[in-house]
Amino acid sequence: MSKDMNDEHLQRYARHIMLDGIGIEGQTRLLEASALVIGAGGLGSAAAPYLAAAGVGRITLVDDDTIELSNLQRQIMHATAGLGRAKVESGLDMLHALNPEIEITALRARADAALLDELVPAASVVLDCCDNFVTRQAVNRACVRHRVPLVSGAAIRYDGQLGVFDPQREDSPCYACLFPPDAGVVDAACATLGVFAPAVAMIGAAQASEAIKLIAAGESTLTGKLMMLDARTLQWTTVGLAREPVCPVCGH
Repeated sequence: MSKDMNDEHLQRYARHIMLDGIGIEGQTRLLEASALVIGAGGLGSAAAPYLAAAGVGRITLVDDDTIELSNLQRQIMHATAGLGRAKVESGLDMLHALNPEIEITALRARADAALLDELVPAASVVLDCCDNFVTRQAVNRACVRHRVPLVSGAAIRYDGQLGVFDPQREDSPCYACLFPPDAGVVDAACATLGVFAPAVAMIGAAQASEAIKLIAAGESTLTGKLMMLDARTLQWTTVGLAREPVCPVCGH
């Protein structure tokens, strides 16, 4: 769907339009794009508002959870008045208040294979902001199957990680190349281990950054890399990733 740049767009997005790598063409691509955000918790609360503010034309939030008091320490898309409410409904209201021009879809559901096969093909980019290994693997499989770029984030305690996996590039690994589905990973829950709120915000904002660059410029400098954050020392470590030839998801 093509969107013409009007005077309000030029004013609202002026600071992005000024930038090399975005400009009018990139901003138009953002307005025409669709982002699928899996998870409306801590990571999604940081990523989705930046997507909305940047003018991504269609954003779909998927989450089956409701707001609890312990969420509010880091999940800034939600408020105390919304306790007990579905996170996706709260997120929809917040994003619409931030940018009423864009289209927001709120789906209170678990992102299983059937739902992902319905949603992923229509997305320009997928942001994995969930908190469990099974869903991450399902999201990755759907992105590989439908050749849609995936921006994956995670945070626990003071640590965070960020990776970009682009199945449109032959040299890009997928999430399963890094974490095989049969690796026996045990989910680390912030309910038992704790999580530093700004670490979640930093990873979520970085996910939005890479998603915006993928849409506006067609590439991310993080494709095929993993960035790891130590929020105690505010240090980032970047490692290169190789595509695994015998990967059960993307291997030939």
